[in-house]
Amino acid sequence: MSQSPSSLDALKNLTASLYGKDFLLTWDKSAEELELVLLVAETLRDLYRQNISVRCFDTGLAISNFRDQSTRTRFSFASASNLLGLAVQDLDEAKSQIAHGETVRETANMISFLTEVIGIRDDMFLGAGHTYMLEVAEALDDGFKNGVLAQRPALVNLQCDIDHPTQSMADLMWLKEYFGGLDNLRGKKLAMTWAYSPSYGKPLSVPQGIIGLMTRFGMDVHLAHPENYNLIPDVLEVGQTNAAASGGSFTHSHDMAAAFKDADIVYPKSWAPYHVMEKRTDLLRAKDQNGLKDLERACLEENAQYKDWECTEDRMATTKDGKALYMHCLPADITGVSCQAGEVADSVFERYRLETYKEAGAKPFIIAAMMLTSRFEQPAALLQQLANAETPRKNG
Repeated sequence: MSQSPSSLDALKNLTASLYGKDFLLTWDKSAEELELVLLVAETLRDLYRQNISVRCFDTGLAISNFRDQSTRTRFSFASASNLLGLAVQDLDEAKSQIAHGETVRETANMISFLTEVIGIRDDMFLGAGHTYMLEVAEALDDGFKNGVLAQRPALVNLQCDIDHPTQSMADLMWLKEYFGGLDNLRGKKLAMTWAYSPSYGKPLSVPQGIIGLMTRFGMDVHLAHPENYNLIPDVLEVGQTNAAASGGSFTHSHDMAAAFKDADIVYPKSWAPYHVMEKRTDLLRAKDQNGLKDLERACLEENAQYKDWECTEDRMATTKDGKALYMHCLPADITGVSCQAGEVADSVFERYRLETYKEAGAKPFIIAAMMLTSRFEQPAALLQQLANAETPRKNG
């Protein structure tokens, strides 16, 4: 047998369990539960790289419900499902009876008869995405309790209006690898800053996810944005609470330069202001196309006042030893490449391009880990069994 991965050895010492649980918000999970997901993801990646199959399902569906556009998360969900042996079926609401008035309660049950996992992205409507996921969860509970469903599928949040846990957990997995362990993240300064974009309406969930997760691990998180670009207030409170509990810190300012100064990690990312997303939600629900166009015009004009909020070479030079790790959830707005002026200078992005790809490459394994831990009671024993079997993922 090949040597057991160190992540699998560490996994055996954990007592945390996510069996039968949904994964909706990182701050609803304990630190040990988050570590469980990380270690399972790392073990899955180790076995994959050793060409060992980790197909733990013989049959079953993984349903994806993307209510907004996606590239990385959509393909990561499909890859994760296939990795574990599940077939993927996308729920296209326009081609379903949802378009004819089918209720959430009915849809949730109808798609779940032989389903193991449901992944949902719903980040378009502020105040609605997370609520929708809770409604689906309640419908599944009811169906299972009353014998409609033989098993209750697990829900995985693929991005909502509040959090993007598969992204932030992939970011954490990458940081753990880059800095050599979770303990090495303590005291590291992470600058989560707004950055200029020639578009508007980008969700709040990535910066909120970073604030809600990285403050759990003793990091010094500095949030910076122009005065009008606030996030959901409740999430800022989560960041403060987490930092106090972990021995880290959470700083909130309107100064990008201060955030970058001596930072170990920078995460410059555009998002729409909280109040704009509230107004945009009302207009989307009212299907007010003229109102949406007027809002977009006004927001782009406001964005243009902050073109200097860019991750430039000069700003990177002020970070810790001038060598802070640049991070982004992708796609980044790259000045001179994807737009005339954007979030990051071409030279900065190109220098860290492979690192951002590696950051993104953690996501399929994080999603697979969320699936596996929710559906199997003893993940360490299961993964050890798969490691021992050494069934080739591919022959030749």
